[in-house]
Amino acid sequence: MREVELKGVVADPAALRARLLAAGARDVFRGMMSDRRYDRPRGDLLRDDHVLRLRVYDEAHGRRAVLDWKGPTEHDAGFKVREELSTPCGDGAATAEILARLGYVIVHEIDREIEQFELDGAVLRIERYPRMDVLLEVEGTPEAIESAIAAAGLPRGEFSSERLADFVARYEARTGTMAAVSARELNGDHRFGPALR
Repeated sequence: MREVELKGVVADPAALRARLLAAGARDVFRGMMSDRRYDRPRGDLLRDDHVLRLRVYDEAHGRRAVLDWKGPTEHDAGFKVREELSTPCGDGAATAEILARLGYVIVHEIDREIEQFELDGAVLRIERYPRMDVLLEVEGTPEAIESAIAAAGLPRGEFSSERLADFVARYEARTGTMAAVSARELNGDHRFGPALR
């Protein structure tokens, strides 16, 4: 599968949500989404720009997890593009244990509250981090992404193919405050360092 996406900062998430619903977007998930990125202790996957991620969705009526592999990042016509393979894996606990027993270690954590919508072939996710700007991530075909951003009523120039680390760096430069993209970072534990954020 080919993942194509853009991200942008959202000043007013409530107004954005209202515009998406008015445009006919379907509200498909609300709750916590936590990512744990794994690598070998030597950083083999990071070196080759591969991602092995266990993503857990936690909401009022249950928990589900997905294991993802992502290939190296490419940029095509201003969009971030990666090959991606995903498979569901229950609540994720057994998968996390399997990865640990195979020698993989957690090298990066992201925790955020999300609202996820679907609109005309695009997936839109409003992401609220523990301490950082609220972001809107839009995935789909380039055409679906452009249409979704227009329906969201946000300036197209506010969206880019940059990584989360770039948004973190801008937040920190603008506010003079260290961002927190996980519960651990919010509690002062920045063991993964800025290079992996």
